[in-house]
Amino acid sequence: MPALLSCAERHLRVGTADQLASAVTRSHLDDGRCVGWYGPPADGWRVALDAERADAQVPPALARRFGQSDFWARWTRAEALCKLADVPVLTWWRRYGLTVPGDAVAVWRTLRLADLVVTVAFAPLPDPTPAPGGASRPDVRERQGTPPNPAGGPCVRQRLR
Repeated sequence: MPALLSCAERHLRVGTADQLASAVTRSHLDDGRCVGWYGPPADGWRVALDAERADAQVPPALARRFGQSDFWARWTRAEALCKLADVPVLTWWRRYGLTVPGDAVAVWRTLRLADLVVTVAFAPLPDPTPAPGGASRPDVRERQGTPPNPAGGPCVRQRLR
């Protein structure tokens, strides 16, 4: 997965929603554009992305709550992981702010694409095998997320709840 993320910009396209209808996943921007992922299939992984305009002003209420430093990178990471985890962003905020638990598993890359900040994130699919004793295994959506990446590295792997 890190190899796929290292060349993520080759698999991202910017256009209208109609132009990107065949994307694996997309993010809609406030100016009417969309960013779509056109990467190859990644067996055993789910993919999500989020994008924001890099020059967009941080809403004052969010700036007060989360700070302005590197806001759009942290925001897009949290949003991409919310999508993977199927968790509403408001629920995520209450639990983790714009970070994630340290014992979660995810791989992501946050990058600049022209005038945009984009995070592409992958998380493992749920384990289809039954747990010992016939109990179901926890759904991966309950365990996905990503910690902040203050070092600015292209890809981070962490265990998720």
